[in-house]
Amino acid sequence: MHSNNTEPELLVEYIRDGLVEQEHYGFIVLSDKNRAFDFTGDTKNYPFYLRSCAKPLQATLIIDYGMDKFYDMTEEEIALCCASHAGEEIHINTAKRLLDKIGLDESYLKCGLHKPLSKTEQTRMLISGTAENILQNNCSGKHIMMLGLCKLKNWDLKTYDSPEHPLQLAIKEKITKLCRLAKEYPVTTDGCGVPIMSMPLTNMLHGYLNVFCNPEYEKIKNAFLNHPYIIGGEDRTDTKIIENSKRIIAKVGAGGLCIAVNTENEEAFVVKIADCDMKAREMVVLQILKNLHWADIEFNKSINTINGKIVGEIKISI
Repeated sequence: MHSNNTEPELLVEYIRDGLVEQEHYGFIVLSDKNRAFDFTGDTKNYPFYLRSCAKPLQATLIIDYGMDKFYDMTEEEIALCCASHAGEEIHINTAKRLLDKIGLDESYLKCGLHKPLSKTEQTRMLISGTAENILQNNCSGKHIMMLGLCKLKNWDLKTYDSPEHPLQLAIKEKITKLCRLAKEYPVTTDGCGVPIMSMPLTNMLHGYLNVFCNPEYEKIKNAFLNHPYIIGGEDRTDTKIIENSKRIIAKVGAGGLCIAVNTENEEAFVVKIADCDMKAREMVVLQILKNLHWADIEFNKSINTINGKIVGEIKISI
């Protein structure tokens, strides 16, 4: 990070019996619909990849193209299209239902296989000797959405992951507009195999406020607020936040990202942890929610031995 001239700030310290043992640096930006007004750390406008934070932005095409009406999509199915889910039964069943409506099976999906993010599900599969299913990929909902849009528009199904595919070009154009991008930033291939854009953190917030504070995309907002477990699942940061607040939208992305939107006062913030540590990201996000009086979700700030003795504390510097 430092080689890009960015100046991340120290956000989290693990202090064990007086000595600093672990440090996590990063950036925070807070914004309303008009402008970003509070910055922790200086990104120098450096772009970061959206990763899974792109999903609700990509999902606006469901509404734009009328896919929700065409396939008579439920809120749960819309939520799955925006999810980085933990691969549990509720996620797989929702995915199967949506695939059935579209008239395709999982052989069309190009997201690849990985173990479900849910530890409980991993253990269950280990005990029963069950193999991973492609629907357990945390991005399977997004890929099903992409196939549904292609079927709807009569676009080629076999190459939907290609950057030159009409679907990916349409997504790029839409995200450029939502996030108010005035210039081109690098594009990479996401972990699940489809193109993913980069942009400064401020532009990410423009995108989220333009989706979640816009009546046109109320179905996407309601899908998040009414079905937080589908958005993430077991031990997922975004699910915890939505379940405990009932009004805050949250979405995590790989690379240490999390974006939260207060749907009542129409403000949003983004956290980017420089070393991409997921626990540090969660603690920083929960502390910001508390500081802003948006939500008060308890989390453990003590460092404990295996037997439970407290030997230190986690200090969050915001």
